[in-house]
Amino acid sequence: MSAGNMLYGGDEIGALVFDPGHHSLRVGYAQEDTPKAEIPSVVGVGPQSPDTNMDLETKSDNNITQNNTDSQKYYVDTTYINVPRSNMEIQTYMKDGMIDNWDLFEKVIDYAYAKVIQSEPEYHPVLFSEASWNVRNNREKLTELMFEKYNVPAFFLVKNAVLAAFASGRATALVVDSGATHTSAVPVHEGYVLSQAVVKSPLGGDYLSMQCRQHLEKGGIDLSPAYNIASKDVVKERDAPRFTTRKLPENLTQSWQNYMMKSLLQDFQMNILQVLENPFDERVASQIPMVHYEFPNGYHQEFGSERFKLAESLFDHAPLGAGQLASTSVGMCDADVRLSLYGSVVVTGGNTLLQGFPERLNRDLQLRAPSNTRLKMISANGSVERRFGAWIGGSILASIGTFQQMWISSQEYEESGKSQVERKCP
Repeated sequence: MSAGNMLYGGDEIGALVFDPGHHSLRVGYAQEDTPKAEIPSVVGVGPQSPDTNMDLETKSDNNITQNNTDSQKYYVDTTYINVPRSNMEIQTYMKDGMIDNWDLFEKVIDYAYAKVIQSEPEYHPVLFSEASWNVRNNREKLTELMFEKYNVPAFFLVKNAVLAAFASGRATALVVDSGATHTSAVPVHEGYVLSQAVVKSPLGGDYLSMQCRQHLEKGGIDLSPAYNIASKDVVKERDAPRFTTRKLPENLTQSWQNYMMKSLLQDFQMNILQVLENPFDERVASQIPMVHYEFPNGYHQEFGSERFKLAESLFDHAPLGAGQLASTSVGMCDADVRLSLYGSVVVTGGNTLLQGFPERLNRDLQLRAPSNTRLKMISANGSVERRFGAWIGGSILASIGTFQQMWISSQEYEESGKSQVERKCP
């Protein structure tokens, strides 16, 4: 272990764990059970305000990182993004599970250090999660950014599927991760991703939101988001809503309105949708008790079989259904590891919190697995463990004594540059 690495052998200095995803960036200290903050993976970008009082207020709030070379303001985190502002566009820094817009990404990291960690970056080793299909160029760019801009003392990069497996106490597992933009099946063997057998589909939480929106609009339901409503009257079930609209700033952008609409739909789908253990059957679904939901404008009704039909799209889309993805992935691995993968199927990702998701995946996999296979599903009961699986795995890993010699230290970075990440982080 080099002298540079000796720093991290003890617990005096807390390592930080960052877990970027399409829905949010999870950040916090290693050894803790949950992230300190969950910051949306979008940034509001708007013109500079001519109101100087407002400028001073927002500068002191540090919600905005300003760049002298442009005339734009950047709004980070829920408190600031959810405020209606003229001409504020909502932009994401993620694309296909990877960091794509580095300028926006830096704004969010700046905010995380200033507002969440409230400490200087040079005091904390940093562990980042990454998609299993992340490319070399991106990995090197992140390494360079953390050492050059943030001067971190040590850095490490781990595949998020490996971390999710670690969080469940497994070094070998098939990790089925269903998040905002996609669902993936990633085989992990002895702590390494078998990259040739990674399979993913574009069916995730955002796809479900789109399905919900189409269904609700088809039913003539007014989807006025909460920001548009000043007050509402109590109405009987299925009666037309009676509400007063709020006076809003002019020129609200379509991207911001779409973002707020998505928040409404996400709330609807997490509270209402449910997955049947067997393929959708109208007769079976109609016998299950209905669920009541009230929209922000006061309109409310009971939802029955349609809530199962909407969720069914995650499983019945051949060849993109979650069960097919998982069995395809195992089938692409060597025969000698298939049994151990089937014996340890880890379910993670916010989208898997839909009631009935793990049970249905279990049923679909059982039908596809060889008859003598012992299938075991590992899905944490708590929503926190399932949503933050990769972050929790990172928190565990970065605090293990034997891991401390694996960091890329700033000294090693200075000697060998960003290519170190390919050598040290599998």
